[in-house]
Amino acid sequence: MLKLYNTMSRSKEIFKSMEPNKVKIFTCGPSIYQRPHIGNYRTFIYEDILIKYLEYMGYKVKHSSILTDIEDKAISEAAKKKRKVSDLTDNAAEIFFKEASLLKIKIPSPMPRSSTSIKHSAFLIKQLMDKGFAYRYKNDIFFDPLKYKDFGKLFRLDMKRWPKRKTRFKRDTYTGRRWNLGDFILWHGYREGDTTAWDTEIGKGRPAWNIQDPAVIIQNLGNSIDINCGGIDNIYRHHDYTIAIMESISGKSYANYYLHGEHLIVNGKSMSKSRGNIVYPENILKNKYQPYHLRFFLLHKHYRKRLNLTDEKYNKSSEYIDSLRLLVQNLIKQDNKRKKSGGKSNELILRIKEEFEKHMNDDLSPGTAIDSIFLLLKELKSEKDNAGLDSKQSVMIEKYLRKIDLVLGVIF
Repeated sequence: MLKLYNTMSRSKEIFKSMEPNKVKIFTCGPSIYQRPHIGNYRTFIYEDILIKYLEYMGYKVKHSSILTDIEDKAISEAAKKKRKVSDLTDNAAEIFFKEASLLKIKIPSPMPRSSTSIKHSAFLIKQLMDKGFAYRYKNDIFFDPLKYKDFGKLFRLDMKRWPKRKTRFKRDTYTGRRWNLGDFILWHGYREGDTTAWDTEIGKGRPAWNIQDPAVIIQNLGNSIDINCGGIDNIYRHHDYTIAIMESISGKSYANYYLHGEHLIVNGKSMSKSRGNIVYPENILKNKYQPYHLRFFLLHKHYRKRLNLTDEKYNKSSEYIDSLRLLVQNLIKQDNKRKKSGGKSNELILRIKEEFEKHMNDDLSPGTAIDSIFLLLKELKSEKDNAGLDSKQSVMIEKYLRKIDLVLGVIF
């Protein structure tokens, strides 16, 4: 049975989908005012592993995500560079799709931009206003968390800290791991000089960041889903905002499982522009390194543990996966020394699948699964050196590993 660590309960739970053999997943996509860095790709890869493992298990997965192309940061960045927002975001989106393909990340189809759901965002905000959860203030529209009884339940926010005085937060996003104790914005009303705005049933303006995910989720997946994924930063403000909006609109539970991946740091420090240590895939995919080296480095350590990128660790990781791949090629190459299958070799081959599933079922642990498989393959190599492998055994090894690699994407 697959067990996943559910951030909501702070514990591992046996996964059970709402519908038999079907899973609905929403993952937070990139904000494309800038290109994604390798920390973003670490999140995308653990989500990719989850989706592909569920498919490996026989589930039909319906996956939705979003390219965030309209937000404060995109508008500010475009103005600073004297470019159109669309030009800025088109370039970042193109890079994302190219790099995701290189890293064998399965992109949902379609993967809409937030700018394609303007009318639906406005429609949802109208519903929230009609139900009394949202209100207009100086041409903007805000959500009042105190109207939703379970606000902050994912983070386990202490509502006793809530200020008595009405406070509003009108920016799309705020940096740092802190809570904005007050009302959050849903709609930026048009002001003279605004370069990005649409005419809608609630007036002219643009949807704030926190209504954009719900608009895409409801359009593509409905009111309730099985799993909501993202990075650990999303526990602070973002996912609790999504929950509040979704459940205020439908009156139903939004998601049954919440998964969050930890940060990637560089040489012991978090990535930032001020430090000048932001690393992009192209900074690593050069010289002797291939996309599978980077994918392996990003998936080998458990997704809920912080990953530190250093030259030494990346070199060792690359050597490790190269050794595994070389060993695999040796084992699937038929030598026909043995005419009859040997018992110990057969047992080792069967354990490849067992070890993979055992570790993957423990909250998605591809790293320990690969380590265990590597040990089995080394034993098989010894068997081959001593007595050989027959053609059926070589074929079976390749069959198991190719199926496993549909999830891992690093062996072949």
